[in-house]
Amino acid sequence: MSKVMIVGASGQLGHELQKLLNEQNIAFDALTKKELDVTKLDAVKAKVAELQPVVLYDCAAYTAVDKAEDEGKALNWLVNVDGTKNLAQVAAEQDVKLVYVSTDYIFDGTNKGEYLEDDPANPKNEYGRAKWAGEEAVRHSGADYYIVRTSWVFGEFGHNFVFTMQNLAKTHDKLTVVNDQFGRPTWTRTLAEFMVHLVKTEAASGTYQLSNDNTATWYDFAKEILKNTDVEVVPVTSEQFPQKACRPRHSVMNLSKAKKTGFIISDWKSAVAKLLSE
Repeated sequence: MSKVMIVGASGQLGHELQKLLNEQNIAFDALTKKELDVTKLDAVKAKVAELQPVVLYDCAAYTAVDKAEDEGKALNWLVNVDGTKNLAQVAAEQDVKLVYVSTDYIFDGTNKGEYLEDDPANPKNEYGRAKWAGEEAVRHSGADYYIVRTSWVFGEFGHNFVFTMQNLAKTHDKLTVVNDQFGRPTWTRTLAEFMVHLVKTEAASGTYQLSNDNTATWYDFAKEILKNTDVEVVPVTSEQFPQKACRPRHSVMNLSKAKKTGFIISDWKSAVAKLLSE
């Protein structure tokens, strides 16, 4: 029996976390949504009681940001709020440390500087509202927890911006990408390493923000991904590329608290290069 439990194991972060723990020879139990539906409280109670983990990494999330505005609205809330409440309640009851992943989309993007962990939340889309409600559920659960806010996640597994750009580049000579939304890209590897680092170093419980260092627009991000191709990347405004869900224009999160734990954060361009070289 391992001391580590992962829920949402089939997503891109869940896959990355399993890969990392395997490399570090740390035993774990990884459960997909088919194996554990986090929205069912009794099922969560039973599984945690059976496995008796010391730490529970919550990688279960509904992340279809645009669908969350309408057709996926109920599922977004069910997974990101009710599911999180269930995990937090059981973590508190069974004395398990909970690691919950949140998002920069809890902020409204009006801050031209960097958001601190305790800056007021003001989400502008349904996904952000649900993730903020999830954060609050964790905070008020009585569980020992780490909340890790992240942004613009990309990696080896699953659907993300890097693979989207690479796939589009196969069939397009020119791509238009938004150049007026600013944030920090995050490699799933960096995120997984930080989550494990918090637990290993027994860092103070609470809320942290983690992405790769330096800022970018989606246009900058795309240019870096495709810099060794012949594809022309053209900047456009958010108004020229309308989306259902409102995105924050400037959701750059301050990383000082994460760095103070002793965790070394690489810049996002280095992270992209490492991913593409693997």
